[in-house]
Amino acid sequence: MFQFLSKPATIFTAKSRPLGTFVFIVILCFLGLYTLHFPLSFVPTSNSRNASRFQHLFLSSASNFTISSYLRILTQHPHLAGTKLASDTTRYVLNHFKDLGLETRTVNYKTLLSYPVYASLSAHFSDGSFLDLPLTEMGGSEQVGQDVVPPYHAYSPSGSAHAKAVFINYGLEEDYLALGLLGVNVSGCIVIARKGVLTRGAVIQRAEGNGALAVLLYAEGERFRNGFERGTVMTGIGDPLSPGWAGVDGGDSLELEDSEVLKRFPKIPSMPLSVETAETILDLLAGVPVPQEWRDTLRSRVKGVGPGPAVLNFTYQGEKKVVTIQNVLAIIRGMEEPDRYVLLGNHRDAWTYGAVDPNSGTAALLDIARRYSLLLRFGWNPQRTIILCSWDAEEFGMIGSTEWVEQNLVNLGSKVVAYLNVDCAVQGPGFFAGATPQLDNLLLEVTKKVKDPDSEDATLYDKWAATAGNSNIERLSGVNSDFAPFVHRAGIPSIDIYYGRDFPVYHTAFDSYKWMTEYGDPLFWRHVAVTGVWGLLALRLADDSVLPFNYHSCVDQLQGYESFLSNLFSGTVSLHPLTTSIRELASAAKEADDELKKLRFHEAAGDFIELKKRALNDRLLLAEKGFLDADGLPGRPWFKHLVYGPPADCESNLVFFPGIADAISQSTAMSKKEGRAAIQHEIWRVARAIQRAAYALRGELT
Repeated sequence: MFQFLSKPATIFTAKSRPLGTFVFIVILCFLGLYTLHFPLSFVPTSNSRNASRFQHLFLSSASNFTISSYLRILTQHPHLAGTKLASDTTRYVLNHFKDLGLETRTVNYKTLLSYPVYASLSAHFSDGSFLDLPLTEMGGSEQVGQDVVPPYHAYSPSGSAHAKAVFINYGLEEDYLALGLLGVNVSGCIVIARKGVLTRGAVIQRAEGNGALAVLLYAEGERFRNGFERGTVMTGIGDPLSPGWAGVDGGDSLELEDSEVLKRFPKIPSMPLSVETAETILDLLAGVPVPQEWRDTLRSRVKGVGPGPAVLNFTYQGEKKVVTIQNVLAIIRGMEEPDRYVLLGNHRDAWTYGAVDPNSGTAALLDIARRYSLLLRFGWNPQRTIILCSWDAEEFGMIGSTEWVEQNLVNLGSKVVAYLNVDCAVQGPGFFAGATPQLDNLLLEVTKKVKDPDSEDATLYDKWAATAGNSNIERLSGVNSDFAPFVHRAGIPSIDIYYGRDFPVYHTAFDSYKWMTEYGDPLFWRHVAVTGVWGLLALRLADDSVLPFNYHSCVDQLQGYESFLSNLFSGTVSLHPLTTSIRELASAAKEADDELKKLRFHEAAGDFIELKKRALNDRLLLAEKGFLDADGLPGRPWFKHLVYGPPADCESNLVFFPGIADAISQSTAMSKKEGRAAIQHEIWRVARAIQRAAYALRGELT
């Protein structure tokens, strides 16, 4: 059993007398426990001028024990979206917000989810013998409950295949080319792939395109070798029956057999494998030896790539059904700008117990609610409205958050200051963050206020950002968490933070409270650190009189992208439109920065000054929308953002300007003239988007 420490772990303060420190901690503990059980009972009396004091109080009221207790409750049973147990978890989160006296609501949607019915896998040999291969997790030292959903890929079609197996490495195009050079054809075979840079859906799509009958996918690892990584194989995000609009009860929806729906699902069945089951199959393969470049990175011993000689018999049966999902919201109304919103979001649903993914983040969200309620009792009220968002059905394709964004798109686009996302708060050591660039400086400032959980005398900034600055901040082009609809569809400035890059029990039945206490974060100080950063970011965005945005970071990033393209194209296309638009944005950013500095000298309230601050804030939050394009990306109109978004080709090395990335990939199938024209067209579209952002930041008409 581990022991929780009682040292203040989230902020550095000047030296104080031991007795005073002890009394202060006792008072905070008492008030923290009080807020868990009693609703708000008096009217707050202070305003945003006390913001610094309340930020200090927020950081000082951290409790690793409290976060641990939340996570223990959240992980008592599995809670896959659309199930009875998921409803129990929803009720727990809802009641937590209500018990703190917060305004709460649930928002329901009717969406298409996918569940397993039956699966089997066996190997058959030339002498008539066969071997049944396990498709369930055996607990070993940890028991796996019967309520855990069997391993499966959501939205995989039902089907059977009886064929020889071929190992395809990561399932990349270059892997198929390597097999082709060896004389190996996967057509009519069952392929086995190890997890790499491609999404599950992309691996299956490529296998399908090469004639495979089914796909078996495993994740390499030394520990928890009998764990099966569940996941979705649907392309795109959001409910497939209501693409572009919210799936509300009684609303419009497509039929399951509609071509727009079917194109989002694979046409061949697939299944996750454990390392143990995968190695059993790989040991049976003969044929051409594994290429040396594959062998160099393989953790498992593989002699040949196949086909066969053993034959696999694989069957999967699943069902797709429309179920009700629930988002839970807790709202703290702003006193001065109640129509401006700061959103903190985490998804609640899990494939199994979800101690890391996602409920380390859920526990952090619950603790932020507790600490904010404590601040309210001390007289705080935010200048702008804060909304705590607990999303449902993220694991199936960011469905809960996407439906909510689609339902509230106009209001979100004009009124939301920022979206702050935490999915897996803690996966292991090391702090990581992604953001839209105008929030870089704020993120760096906040990490200077929060103690590094793995050091005695350092802040997060000291360990994470001091050596490389904002180059440590990733960009939000992927579709791997709930920030995706906010950035790619609504153009909302966003941040995503987490501790640890990967963890061996991802989406398996072993993602449990026990794993967290033994490996991920035994003392829960990493949870405290993430919660501190997350909550403090929201306090700054809600209470700073002028929004802490810096568009110089956007300009610097765009200039870096332009330089990359210049080296890539070597003059074959013109980047002049891009250069000109970036220059315009740089000028607008300087003007906004100069205005911001002047306004910060006028802290005394006055109607004229407040109106000027409001006008500047509106321009700061609207500028990101300039990067949106009404037509969206070619062939993928749901994605509107022309700077950040997923390229159509998962193997593309371009992680920005997705339209340009797509044009580059597609140009290989065109003549040189047509290819250059397609790329030039996308460069012009991006240039116009950057120009729109500059116009919005200036707030003037042409």
